[in-house]
Amino acid sequence: MAFRDERAGAPLFLIRWAVRLVLVVVLFFAFVAATLYLFVFPHMDHVAHADAVVVLSGGRTDRLPKGLGLVQRGVSPTLVISDGHAADYPQARKLCRGGQPFKVICFRPDPYSTRGEAEAVARLARKHHWRSLVVVTSRYHVFRARILFKRCFKGPLAVVGSWPSPTNYVVGAFQEWPKLIYEETIVRSC
Repeated sequence: MAFRDERAGAPLFLIRWAVRLVLVVVLFFAFVAATLYLFVFPHMDHVAHADAVVVLSGGRTDRLPKGLGLVQRGVSPTLVISDGHAADYPQARKLCRGGQPFKVICFRPDPYSTRGEAEAVARLARKHHWRSLVVVTSRYHVFRARILFKRCFKGPLAVVGSWPSPTNYVVGAFQEWPKLIYEETIVRSC
């Protein structure tokens, strides 16, 4: 026998079920809205000039062309490539060997992560006296990369995103949620 809410005449279990359903729908749409805001349409900075353009590892087909284009347009005299000597990164390896009309610095982060990249670039910035940076990554990674680089680098910072393939975009955005939660709850330092 189901208890009834005497005021409404409906069984309480139906009311509870409806409230839970509404809550699930609201949470789902909030998750979708947050995903769109953080990973699909992130805030990207206007780029005018910087001491170095930093291309983060990953996104081998989309990030390096964007960073290289910025340097060729005169945004910076220095291109910094994370993991540029990797065997599966021929375009970067060629740039790392030199011979360009601009300076190229290649490094392998340790640890091999966005946090490791931010730490390594902060050390390079101190060594080379860089006061401003442009960080190039994939669009889904812009929000978290900005957080990590702001923790490690104290000068003006612009973060721009390139367009990965649709498959890489979906996979990358999906992977960003746990990484962002980890960076915002467990490890909050540079």
